[in-house]
Amino acid sequence: MNYTYRYPHPAVAADCLVFGHADNGETYLLLIQRKNEPYKGQWAFPGGFMNIDETADDAARRELKEETGLSVDKVHQIGVFTTVDRDPRERVLSISFWTDVEGTPEVAGADDAKKAQWFPLSDLPVLAFDHAEILRRALYLKEKGVE
Repeated sequence: MNYTYRYPHPAVAADCLVFGHADNGETYLLLIQRKNEPYKGQWAFPGGFMNIDETADDAARRELKEETGLSVDKVHQIGVFTTVDRDPRERVLSISFWTDVEGTPEVAGADDAKKAQWFPLSDLPVLAFDHAEILRRALYLKEKGVE
């Protein structure tokens, strides 16, 4: 289907926050190190642009699998993040999701992720884009028991 519109449209991305839970009670967050600009070399959530033929949650799960090798079934929507300058490439909206996994399963950077790594929630690196804001919202929803 081809469309021609008079007005520009934003791109839509989907991000997936994965929380791993170790036996010692510590919580970890899965991050990828970006292979490309913008924010090349910085840490971010696995995510990327939604394909025209998929839902946002399908896009989040696909990007997670492509960038880390990790597959998950259920994801919970955190919200839609729309700050005008959140991505320097173009106007991008992010629909963000979170999920929990047992332990910290083996992951590896792939696709446009240079590296994938688990970080203790208590010792995170600086996050790219507006991912610190997204993380704050996810932690708030998790604390409140919202799914």
